[in-house]
Amino acid sequence: MLFDLRSRGRRRTVQVIYAGLAVLMLGGLVLFGVGAGNGIGGLLNAFTNNSSNSNKQAISQQTKVALRATQHNPNSAHAWAAMVQARWSEAGTGSNFNTATSTYTTAGKHQLRLATQAWKRYLTLTKSPSPGVATLAARAYSTIADWNGAAGAWEYVANAEPTAPSPYVCLAATAYAAKQTRKGDLAAAQAVRLAPRLQRLQLKQELKAAKTSTAVAQSCG
Repeated sequence: MLFDLRSRGRRRTVQVIYAGLAVLMLGGLVLFGVGAGNGIGGLLNAFTNNSSNSNKQAISQQTKVALRATQHNPNSAHAWAAMVQARWSEAGTGSNFNTATSTYTTAGKHQLRLATQAWKRYLTLTKSPSPGVATLAARAYSTIADWNGAAGAWEYVANAEPTAPSPYVCLAATAYAAKQTRKGDLAAAQAVRLAPRLQRLQLKQELKAAKTSTAVAQSCG
């Protein structure tokens, strides 16, 4: 996958700046509408308004369906994308997620690792990964502090959303955490370029701090 944030062609594609997206992670806010444990935006939203017990049952059923799909169609990219979504959602429910502390339990982190395994399989089966699925994988990687994996997944999101600053912020932060300084610098420059003018100085400072602290990278989980 080509990653050239400086290319003239990429710059010409930038037409719209999403105001406020550049600093969504500040203060622990959530990217792309993804909650700490309940789905991503339009994906899996069916579960967010249920009680915890019915939610857990529904998600467990979803995981069973996803498992059957990957077993019956092991070469289906769609089936493995559904598995990533199911594992992510499973990680955020019941005993997998401590709502009092907003942290994943050992069992929850196991589900997140299963989500990243499904993501790896998914990548072998598609040339155009869904940015929504990539976002879930990136957050799963960030939550378990696998920064190399997180940076790789955020790169897919950034390439799919070239006008949005927030994926570049998380790409930069996770790349720095993974000691991929060159990639981090390129992503940071693009994030600042796309950010609203009044937010650029603060964003520069945040990304500079991300070179020596994983706080921003952790907020992308």
